Amino acid sequence: QLQLVESGGGLVQPGGSLRLSCAASKFTLDDYIIGWFRQAPGKEREGVSYISRRGGSTYYADSAKGRFTISRDNAKDTVYLEMNSLKPDDTAVYYCAAAVTPMYRSNWGEPGRYVYWGQGTQVTVSS
Repeated sequence: QLQLVESGGGLVQPGGSLRLSCAASKFTLDDYIIGWFRQAPGKEREGVSYISRRGGSTYYADSAKGRFTISRDNAKDTVYLEMNSLKPDDTAVYYCAAAVTPMYRSNWGEPGRYVYWGQGTQVTVSS
């Protein structure tokens, strides 16, 4: 089955930037839509961003709009999440997830709609 591996997390100061990567193995990524999610301690997992199979549709949580950019390179079987102007509230474990079924603006952020998940990468924003 599809395997996803996140990388790129770390400790960054407020206002800093990170680029997360989600690499696929076992299958090519261009058959799947990808969502980025995050989960902070004591909070529910929440959708951060979404990208369609060819990258033609992208969605963002309100908290990510204007600061985060999702993209994908299907030739490299990798999806990226560029995060700028990071805030302490962005501190969480970030996960990428995949599904075959396309999502829409109304439902992309629902974790239960995704089938495959990575193990997560920690992002900590602190001075």
